[in-house]
Amino acid sequence: MEEQHKKNTNIVRDIIIGMSDGLTVPFALTAGLSGVLDTNHLIIVSGLAEITAGCISMGLGGFLAGQSEAEHYDAELKIEHKEIEDVPFIELKEVEDIFSELGVDKKLSKQVALQVSRDKNKWADFMMKLELKMEKPAKNQAIKSASTITLSYLTGGLIPLFPYIVFSSSKSGFLVSCIVTILALVVFGFFKSKMTGQPLLKGTLKVATTGIVAAAAAFLLAKAVS
Repeated sequence: MEEQHKKNTNIVRDIIIGMSDGLTVPFALTAGLSGVLDTNHLIIVSGLAEITAGCISMGLGGFLAGQSEAEHYDAELKIEHKEIEDVPFIELKEVEDIFSELGVDKKLSKQVALQVSRDKNKWADFMMKLELKMEKPAKNQAIKSASTITLSYLTGGLIPLFPYIVFSSSKSGFLVSCIVTILALVVFGFFKSKMTGQPLLKGTLKVATTGIVAAAAAFLLAKAVS
């Protein structure tokens, strides 16, 4: 029987982060500007400026988050190595306790703990995973995360903006932008729900509704103050 567990890889997480904001923020911005501007030029320029700023901000945030994760892991790993050298009996007892909590009897826990302690590097890795619940970040994870988030934000942001580039009328651009962006939100909501194991209908409607509400609020606000 095939297991049904969802494997939430880092790349899927980063795509979701980038696309979520990439679709919603530029959509809301262009919708708001459409409420007060008759020319597409300013909408396009403003949209491109927002997408550029968003890509830089989101990408940098992803890079710093990935870098911090790697630095935190390395710092904790050094502490574990030091504790193994300075207080090996305490660390050995912690290994025994971990196995006992997993249902292994006391005698066997001691035997397995001694086996684990024969290799200090593997011992430290064991403590990182089962005591601290920390996984070693992949190599160049910070750069990969930043690139994925940036490209996802760029892709999502161009979807609501593209109709304004194609159509000369801001009204036509706004109408087509609403249609294609709502469809994109539905597809993205389905993808996000599928990958995260959420109920498909609920997750899809949640993502689509968020984007629609944000755009409607921006449009109505712009109309109200103009």
